Amino acid sequence: MSVLQVRAANLADRADRALLVRLTDGYASDPMGGGAGLSSHARLHLADALGRHPGLFAVIAELDGEPVGHALCVLGFSSFYAAPVCNLHDLSVLAAGRGKGLGRLLMQAVEDGARSRGCAKVTLEVREDNHIGLGLYHSEGFAHSGLGDARYLMMEKKL
Repeated sequence: MSVLQVRAANLADRADRALLVRLTDGYASDPMGGGAGLSSHARLHLADALGRHPGLFAVIAELDGEPVGHALCVLGFSSFYAAPVCNLHDLSVLAAGRGKGLGRLLMQAVEDGARSRGCAKVTLEVREDNHIGLGLYHSEGFAHSGLGDARYLMMEKKL
């Protein structure tokens, strides 16, 4: 029987930050993460950036003691709720850990972390062709954002 464990990442710990870089690179290398891996710039600077950003928290999933997944969350603020909000920026389980319930454990740990920080809601962005992710998010109570039939689009401007 496999041992599944989810733990909070210690962003003050260089080893945990390096582990998050490795897990994020694995996610970025997957087709759902873009299929190209992290850029050399991101691989070089991400660990330090994770340690400097005050509004982050992360969770690491382990299978039999080996790290195979993670969630990275960014805290923001909602004027509509007059409360913090949590954006689930990255959630991934590497191929070796899939199909064992680690995604659900990560989602539950994110929700617990958001609640403990007083967040009014958790937001996320998901590819419309990520059927496994969509199924997980729906089963955990997530719904498409928007009023009525309207949808909000996630937009960006790269600098």
